[in-house]
Amino acid sequence: MKVNELGKDDLLWQIEYNSDRCTFCGKCTAACPFDAIEASVEKRRKVISEGPTPTPKINFQTVPVIKQNIDIQNFCRGCGICEKVCPNEAIRPVKNPDERFAMKVRSYTGNSFTRGGRNNLNTNERAFDKIQIGRISQMTDPSLDAQRHTFEMLAPFGRILPPQQIPLHMVDGKLELEDNLPPVRWIYPIIIGDMSIGALSGRMWEALAIATAYLNEEAGIPIRMCSGEGGMPVRLLKSRYLKYMILQIASGHFGWNRIINTMPDMVEDPAGIIIKIGQGAKPGDGGLLQAKKVAQHIQEIRGVPKTDLLSPPNHQGLYSIEESVQKMFLSLNAAFKFKVPVAIKVSASVTSVSVYNNLLRDPYNIVGGFFLDGIYGGTGAAHEISLNHTGHPVLSKLRDCYLAAVHQGKQGQIPLWAAGGMGMTGNLAADAFKAICLGANGVFTGKLMLQIAGCVGNDHGKCNACNTGLCPVGICTQNPVLVKRLDIDKVAENIVNYFIATDQEIKKLMAPIGNSSLPVGRSDALVSIDSSIAEKLQIQYAC
Repeated sequence: MKVNELGKDDLLWQIEYNSDRCTFCGKCTAACPFDAIEASVEKRRKVISEGPTPTPKINFQTVPVIKQNIDIQNFCRGCGICEKVCPNEAIRPVKNPDERFAMKVRSYTGNSFTRGGRNNLNTNERAFDKIQIGRISQMTDPSLDAQRHTFEMLAPFGRILPPQQIPLHMVDGKLELEDNLPPVRWIYPIIIGDMSIGALSGRMWEALAIATAYLNEEAGIPIRMCSGEGGMPVRLLKSRYLKYMILQIASGHFGWNRIINTMPDMVEDPAGIIIKIGQGAKPGDGGLLQAKKVAQHIQEIRGVPKTDLLSPPNHQGLYSIEESVQKMFLSLNAAFKFKVPVAIKVSASVTSVSVYNNLLRDPYNIVGGFFLDGIYGGTGAAHEISLNHTGHPVLSKLRDCYLAAVHQGKQGQIPLWAAGGMGMTGNLAADAFKAICLGANGVFTGKLMLQIAGCVGNDHGKCNACNTGLCPVGICTQNPVLVKRLDIDKVAENIVNYFIATDQEIKKLMAPIGNSSLPVGRSDALVSIDSSIAEKLQIQYAC
């Protein structure tokens, strides 16, 4: 016995196996993408007595079993696929409360523990869940009828000029524009967040795009989808559906050669451009797409070899807020002939308000939005130290940014969009409504879309293997065998249905407070059952 070897009790998940129920069909071992279980044999000792007088005899039998691998690479992620495919309920993963696996990984390999998913700390302590809608219109201000009333459900993506800056003049008694206005798209207040076609499987990304097109053209809900860093297929860039897509450029500039080369053939302008400075799940870190997920079509789209793709932690050549306005914003606006709004995405931090204050002073009026991403956002791959210990919850920084704009008298001029754990409890409508009341014009969400599609992971350590390229349900992998497990049409249908339900629920929250348009900044409608949250967000405290 060597006490310093990795043991079953060190692992995150332990396989509970009942050999009496097992028929040894092999489905579980075939379905496990991590090779965490394997067929093996055990020597069993059995004492028997034949005849009326006890004359014990010992028999030894070799019995086939399913054995858990105890390995630093092929360990169980708790995805539960073995349990799903077993016809006899003979096997299942069980969370080990005494695990110390991440510590073992560090001490065995000398490397940081890397995974996907979300922050796994404080998963039961969300400020969102301690905020309630407390102002209900009754006798003083009659509530609206959520089923019959008409609601204005649009949010701006683009720079909004104050009335005194709109270049209007009178000609023959009619108002005419002397100059062009900054481009603005009026869209649904929820955006499908940036998840790249490298991080997601092609089938999952395509399902999101199909759902987006259907919501716009059939359901009448003007949802927009962000491409994520890494470009997109040429056939989509050349199609009329590009108008529903927001293109993202991040520090790696992956995929932008293809976008630029396709610009002469575009029949529609994109819905917008987002310059990603940082994301909430791993602020200060660049992107990470491991070589095992860089399939042939990813290499073609991004123009790269099959290798780990690491985006720098910052945009090279941008060393101040002023430079970002002058270089990135101006150049991207010019590239699309000043017809497409350009926004910036940053990770929530103590510097967020400083960045937003400077953008509000933008002399060119070309900053089309400020996307703020909090620590509870998800990611396809990150070091666990970044996921759990860097970043900032989005609510307080969202509120600080909104109040900073109010202090300057410039609220609403650069639309605020918030993300980072939106819909963590499965209810996106409630989170979006509360964020809007605190000052957001809209929200964006990504991880929730994967959960709707069939992601088996959770925020308590289950699965979180997005970084491995071995996603057991075909969502975050490029493995052709695993990708086939995903039903594109069913995923698209589920996402469409979810947004139709969310649209109804947001109206059910707007109606009681008497708002027929989005209640941006209506913090008077909220109360908190936590006095510290109420004080920080400047809303009423209720007990």
